[in-house]
Amino acid sequence: MTVQIEFWQLVTLLLTFFGAVAGGAKALFGQIDRRLDERFTSLEAARQAADAAMQTTLARHADEEQRVVERMQNLDRDFMQWKAELPLQYVRREDYIRNQTVIEAKLDAVALRLENWQLKGATRD
Repeated sequence: MTVQIEFWQLVTLLLTFFGAVAGGAKALFGQIDRRLDERFTSLEAARQAADAAMQTTLARHADEEQRVVERMQNLDRDFMQWKAELPLQYVRREDYIRNQTVIEAKLDAVALRLENWQLKGATRD
């Protein structure tokens, strides 16, 4: 069995075959291109969402850092004020003992004068 095809029929058959292959390839590449576009679009949306989340996180950390800096400055200021007021409110142990000794010596002197005065008064009578 032999099949005889004329040249123009062979050319038409080949053109039809190559046209179908080209159409299939075009449809396949179009679908691949569309899926890539969808993927890139979703990746871009995910990147923008991550960027927005990162921006809010950075802003929150910056605000928190500012509050920490303010608290540290307040703490430093309070500590410096406490250091300035400390000598006015605090008496060293040695100073307290010395002052107490002076007061006791004065009380002893007053007691001695009272005793001497009482003795002089008792001897006059």
